[in-house]
Amino acid sequence: MIYYFSLFLLENYSFLNIFKYLTFRAGGAFITSIVISFIFGPYLINYFKQKQKLGQPIREDGPRWQIDAKRGTPTMGGTLILFALTISTIMWMDFSNLYLWLLLFITLGFGIIGFIDDYLKLSKFSYKGLSGKIKILLQSLVSLIFSFLLISLSEESNTYLFFPIFKNFFIDLSYFWFIFSLVVIVGSSNSVNLTDGLDGLAIVPIIIVLSTFSIISYLVGNTIYADYLSVSYIKGVGEISVFCAAFVGAGLGFLWFNAPPAKIFMGDTGSLAAGASIGSISVITKNEIVLLIAGGLFVLEAVSVIVQVFSYKFTGKRVFKMAPLHHHFEQKGWSESTIVIRFWIISIILAMISLVTFKIR
Repeated sequence: MIYYFSLFLLENYSFLNIFKYLTFRAGGAFITSIVISFIFGPYLINYFKQKQKLGQPIREDGPRWQIDAKRGTPTMGGTLILFALTISTIMWMDFSNLYLWLLLFITLGFGIIGFIDDYLKLSKFSYKGLSGKIKILLQSLVSLIFSFLLISLSEESNTYLFFPIFKNFFIDLSYFWFIFSLVVIVGSSNSVNLTDGLDGLAIVPIIIVLSTFSIISYLVGNTIYADYLSVSYIKGVGEISVFCAAFVGAGLGFLWFNAPPAKIFMGDTGSLAAGASIGSISVITKNEIVLLIAGGLFVLEAVSVIVQVFSYKFTGKRVFKMAPLHHHFEQKGWSESTIVIRFWIISIILAMISLVTFKIR
């Protein structure tokens, strides 16, 4: 919106040329989303407090202190993130860039699924919302629509799977790419959702990973940097950095209210949407394997649940005291702040490693 408005006035006001620069618009989106979060956050929290008299349902088999300390805290805070993200992205994006419209589509699509899930939990006052099968079915449907739309506007290399560190090593997945992209997006969404269990635990790694992919998308969408780093150049992908910057700003704005003790929880509305957007960006930029590194914390949380389920089902024994992984450390006596900060540190380290792979090539 601002981008096209500046182009319209550019002939008479040459200083507006700054709005053509991607980095400036990304910075504008970042600041705008923070401001929106700060302005509307208190109103949203008060609204949800009035509507959600009992707050988010807490699992009775969870850590005892969580049941007592967190009961009554409102949820659906992801609506604040999505509102700030959408408004700021539309304000600063290039409307002709279809990648951003696709990202808004899948992010809001998963956000709606999460919203329905959160609403059912609140209406029944139960931690069980949508059934697992229905949730996966809806996520898969949105992901497949995204994949078909993406393949229709991309180049031949879109079905290729590229590997970090190696310059010219890639595999053409052909039609299997649709299944692969679905697994990446749905897997990323649910992994982030599993991580969202302590105040600030999920949102900071989300910010870190999105910041990482803001850099990656800028590099992949720039012919000079892409050639220098020996990565596949994709025209128009650089614009995704505006979306990432807006999401980072919205995430920081939400963290202001989610910092311990949290005034509001993100809920599935935010975690499913954030995970889906991260997975989708990795698919668009052809850096799905880099996501495994940068988002390694989410992977660990998901794997801990899978291992726990399989181990108990086939051996009757639990590998962890409790899953996901952060609850295991809670049961071992770690304080919430210790777990959260150490997990943040791990996320930062993994993000740095993922960026280093580009230089190694």
